[in-house]
Amino acid sequence: MTLKTRLMIITLFGLAITMALWGWIQLSVLDRILREQQYKRLDNIAETLSAFYQRFPSARGLSALDTALKDHIQTDVRLARIDIISLSGDDVDYIAGAGRVPYEWPENLIIRTDGKMEKHHYALQTEAGSAIGLLYPVHPEKGSSAKTMIGVILFSQSDMEILSRARWMLFFSTLGLLVIILLVMAVGYDFLIGRPLRRIIETIDHFRTGKQASRIPIDRSDEWGQLADHFNVMAGEIENFIAQNQELNRGLELRVKEATLKVVQLQRQVNQLQQLKALGYLTATLAHDLGTPLHSIAGMTQLLLERDEWPPDTARKLELILQQTQRLNTVIQNVRRATRLPEPHFESIPVQRLLDDTLPLVEPVIQKSKVELLVQIAPDTPPLYVDNYRVQTALFNLIQNALEAMPHGGKIFVSARVSNDRQAIAVTVQDTGPGIPPSMMGKICEPFFSTHPGEGIRGLGLAIVQDIVKAHAGSIDIQSQPHKGTCITLFFPIACRLQEIPG
Repeated sequence: MTLKTRLMIITLFGLAITMALWGWIQLSVLDRILREQQYKRLDNIAETLSAFYQRFPSARGLSALDTALKDHIQTDVRLARIDIISLSGDDVDYIAGAGRVPYEWPENLIIRTDGKMEKHHYALQTEAGSAIGLLYPVHPEKGSSAKTMIGVILFSQSDMEILSRARWMLFFSTLGLLVIILLVMAVGYDFLIGRPLRRIIETIDHFRTGKQASRIPIDRSDEWGQLADHFNVMAGEIENFIAQNQELNRGLELRVKEATLKVVQLQRQVNQLQQLKALGYLTATLAHDLGTPLHSIAGMTQLLLERDEWPPDTARKLELILQQTQRLNTVIQNVRRATRLPEPHFESIPVQRLLDDTLPLVEPVIQKSKVELLVQIAPDTPPLYVDNYRVQTALFNLIQNALEAMPHGGKIFVSARVSNDRQAIAVTVQDTGPGIPPSMMGKICEPFFSTHPGEGIRGLGLAIVQDIVKAHAGSIDIQSQPHKGTCITLFFPIACRLQEIPG
């Protein structure tokens, strides 16, 4: 169901209820006015007869009154009956009257009105149809025990016909008004909502297909204009960001080529085998470090481009791109020095923050695989006193190795806890892959040893991890069983103990 249809239904329902309530109020007011007019007419007749009767209570007066009543009944077609009733004790006598229809007032109404000595109007049903009656007590003369009451009855069919006609007129006028309102709403919806919405949807579709120069052509001062202005501003910012990102990628490619060329030139200058091996290990380490941020940048950029809309964590992704750019610059500086890695920069960092900075780096690869990543941090785990960048590199290598070991899917468990027996913080990466054969357990930390030959520079991941852990005065423990997975635990000294280590 479209928004237009819903809006029509809600509006029609609301108008129908409002107009029905309004019609009921109008009919109620009309009915009350008609009744008040009838009551007023009854009261006038009764008051006139009461005054005449009180002034001429004799037999001749009653005879003249009776004749006048008959003449009045004949001339006023709406009068059904007029009676003068005498009450003496429990006896009720009709002493004068005239009428178009026979009717005898119920004694209980007469007695009730007499008891209150106040006039009272009643809704009655006669042989000729519905009517309204009035019992009007006449105040007796002093010293007289007899009571007199005047009864007047008016036909009310004409008022009911008026109300019936009013109902039908109100019904058809309401129906016509609703039709006109619906037509006006249909035309107004297309002008106020339909056309601007179609323009916005067309612009968004163009934007999604890669036409970032598309803008919403709405120049209005209402809400649609505000939405168009905000979208156009956002589109301009996105277009600028994409251009900057493309320029950044081109710069990164040039820098990688320069760094690679420097490594090749350095390898050619090595004459002795030992120096070639040492420099080769250093060059491979640098190449591995360069590949990590480049891979992260490419993955993040691909995620941003493949999604249909910008997610809430866009700012976070942009921040990661900036971090990886800075990281690449650091590696390039290391290549320029070509001597040794800079000294570790130790800082106190919570484990949760460390994982929050590291896990998004492998998010693009995990989303494309069938691997589920689970994280568990013990609540009493203290902060690590480590080099944030190097420990990120170690964890990234371990998770990447686990992903490569499970091409058909599986689970990776990342956990952190305090190891009381070693007085250290244990960070564990465990997978459900095929495991490592026992014959290879003694070689997996050797540089360039890999079970995936012929696929570029391999076998440096665990060697780099081992060097990083040693630089933090820690240790590494590797447990693996065939067909059950591998569990690698990095032990880092607790912050206070590490700060006590000299040098």
